[in-house]
Amino acid sequence: MDAMEAILTRRSIRKYTKQPVSDEVLKELLEAAMCAPSAGNQQPWCFIVINDRKILDEVPKYHPYAQMLKEALVAILVCCDSDLELGGYGVEDCSAATQNILLAAHAKGLGAVWLGVYPTESRVTDIKKLLNIPEHIIPISLISIGYPAEQKPRPDRYQADRVHYNQW
Repeated sequence: MDAMEAILTRRSIRKYTKQPVSDEVLKELLEAAMCAPSAGNQQPWCFIVINDRKILDEVPKYHPYAQMLKEALVAILVCCDSDLELGGYGVEDCSAATQNILLAAHAKGLGAVWLGVYPTESRVTDIKKLLNIPEHIIPISLISIGYPAEQKPRPDRYQADRVHYNQW
């Protein structure tokens, strides 16, 4: 799948089969994440791979939109190390890493969905407590991943009226 096809056909997938995601594929997703652009090349991201069924089942108690984790076999938490984020762009950097994971997952035949954690303080606090995350690490996004048990058509989201050239 080429890059444009991955971008144009990627959808949020919330239903998964029981087929496990291999460690090799997870490493490729994390490699893609770490190739994201970052301000000043600070690369303030760090990741927690969650494949413990007990933890995956616990997260929806703290995140109201995470019910699909009860079906997923794995998730990746994208975090910002505030000690490495020197320009105030850690959220943007980690968001770029998140998008790279989503696109790489789709290109590999996986389904995934982006679950926002930051800036909702209760989600940040609860996820940090659940996963024993140090104070200087900020959970930004959680990505539910699995082989899709649903198919969604390509959306047509281009809106010409939202495009301006040179000025508003």
